[in-house]
Amino acid sequence: MNTTRRSLLLGAGAGAATLALPNLAPAQEAPGVTANEIRIGSTNALSGPVSSYSVISRSHEALFKRLNEQGGVAGKQVRFIVYDDGYQPPRTLEQTRRLVEQDRVAFCFNQLGTPTNSAIHRYMNQRKVPHLFLATGADKWANPREFPWTIGFQPSYRVEAQIYARYILDQKPNAKIGLLYQNDDFGKDYLNGVRDVLGARFDAMVKTATNEATDPTIDSQIVQLQGTGADVLICGIVPRHAAQAIRRVHDMGWRPMFFMTNVSISASVVMTPAGPEKGVGVITSDFRKDQSDPAWANDAGMNEWRGFMRQYLPEGDQNDNNYTYAYAAGLTMIQVLRNCGTDFTRENVMKQATSLAPLELPTLLPGIRVQSQPTNYNVGRQMQLQRWNGRSWERFGNIIEGASV
Repeated sequence: MNTTRRSLLLGAGAGAATLALPNLAPAQEAPGVTANEIRIGSTNALSGPVSSYSVISRSHEALFKRLNEQGGVAGKQVRFIVYDDGYQPPRTLEQTRRLVEQDRVAFCFNQLGTPTNSAIHRYMNQRKVPHLFLATGADKWANPREFPWTIGFQPSYRVEAQIYARYILDQKPNAKIGLLYQNDDFGKDYLNGVRDVLGARFDAMVKTATNEATDPTIDSQIVQLQGTGADVLICGIVPRHAAQAIRRVHDMGWRPMFFMTNVSISASVVMTPAGPEKGVGVITSDFRKDQSDPAWANDAGMNEWRGFMRQYLPEGDQNDNNYTYAYAAGLTMIQVLRNCGTDFTRENVMKQATSLAPLELPTLLPGIRVQSQPTNYNVGRQMQLQRWNGRSWERFGNIIEGASV
């Protein structure tokens, strides 16, 4: 992938027209919109310590390419522009300003990372540029009162951590918990979610360790937490460190009840490098279908996704669940564009993104839908617990509603 700039033309079919907001400029005068084109911007770690996530942008490029081949959106082609930020917040701000002020994109979509999006959070809202369906589950993105132009996509990390803490209390009420989290808003959501559930018991039950995304290893933190006598381990860390943690815990002979953040559970990026057998028993939660699960071998939705991969991303690793995530996020963005009718002003794009009726998507688990309301920016609200069996993730329990935990 070109690590400076990627541009592809893409589009979606026409959708039902929606009521336009009053006194808005004609669509052809809106930023990023011409008679023939809609420009969408994004940033991603195309290089650097979390570049495994770069496939998300590759998937979006391919999906938008398919859309353009189908005729575009309301007769317009979609130009998707991606810049590399290396997962470095200052570069994210620099590249986002380039997108907004030089490329004059209509809006930004699915930019990667909690610390990186935090660097542009206020800028995007001050400029009133839609900051849509971010590729991060930080709890802070669902704050329409203070940041009405920013909306996330996946379930909140904080809610995910609450789910783990409740399960721990049910299974091991006297657990000693070791919590390893990245020292930024991403990791701190796991700290806060566990604290939400444990309350006054937190200090007595939990010992913590932190790491930086740029740390070469997390071995010392794992050793430190084992030394506390913890019989439960929760990790809120990026994929490279997740593989290290799984391998190190196993090789030390430590056998805690082990929870891993759902953004670091890819079979090909995390579990295989760690050693598939070394992760047996690791618990996570997810909202996506796991492509390695035999239950989806003949699933219509997954077959649709596999067909897309074969045609548009034949070199893509179908065991990497970042692709199934990207497909769901991309289809959600396309639905919003269709819902815009012919009005692609920033105001109407934001209105449609925050008024999304419950939507079933091919790569999401049965019963899980994405949705939004003007007063509720939690687009993903449901998850299910699952456990690694050495080959794939096995689901257990019921679908859990984020709002209820």
